[in-house]
Amino acid sequence: MRRLSTSVLAAVVASASYACSSSSSGSGGQGGDGQGSGAPSGSSSGSGDGGGAAGGGAGPALGAPESGVATYYAADGSGNCSFDPSPNDLDVAAMDDVEYAGSAVCGACVAVKGPKGSVTLRIVDRCPECERGHLDLSKEAFAKIADVSAGRVPISWQVVPCAVTGDVGYHYKDGTSQYWTAIQVRNHRLPIAKLEIQKGGGFVAVSREPYNYFVLGSGAGPGPVTVRITSADGQTLTDTLPAAASDVSAQGAGQFK
Repeated sequence: MRRLSTSVLAAVVASASYACSSSSSGSGGQGGDGQGSGAPSGSSSGSGDGGGAAGGGAGPALGAPESGVATYYAADGSGNCSFDPSPNDLDVAAMDDVEYAGSAVCGACVAVKGPKGSVTLRIVDRCPECERGHLDLSKEAFAKIADVSAGRVPISWQVVPCAVTGDVGYHYKDGTSQYWTAIQVRNHRLPIAKLEIQKGGGFVAVSREPYNYFVLGSGAGPGPVTVRITSADGQTLTDTLPAAASDVSAQGAGQFK
């Protein structure tokens, strides 16, 4: 259950208008579930064809300028995108419902310019009540672009490459097995457009759920799992992961340029 953000509540009292809402734990929808931290190694190679998203549609275009408004809420880094809380990195935000696009924007980075400064944020949550272009920031991030007392301010923003270090990562959701497989992509420099699993001599596109896992209802089968991910600009990486298992993380061996 989500509640109105602190800044929006202030605006309601002051002017009977409201903006976006978010829960203090970012746990609306199916996000915010716990995840493990094991990291078996995988192998990777940049290959394969590009393609569109499987399920959910596309989020905002990489590098396309947008304008809108910013509010803030008690973010902790978790939320509908099912990422772990990140108390040491609260430069995070919730995306408006339309551009959340069924979780297509999860993990993407957004450069935001406000009245008093700029900040680059990671998208970790969905704002159901936000109109297109409206970002609901953590209070800490909001303070970098405007006075917190303002509550709601005009902004310009665009999706940009994330300043990540190391290779992409993967996480098998709790409950994953060879018979039902859910994979999340982590630590990616660019938004993820598609994930495919190799089955029967070819790659099969896997649907992306609103809680930011690619779910294959029939399961990946026994043994190591070979996946191919496609970035928003069409780059691909192919990784071989350990056998599908509940709540297990795996390190890839490549990163998008």
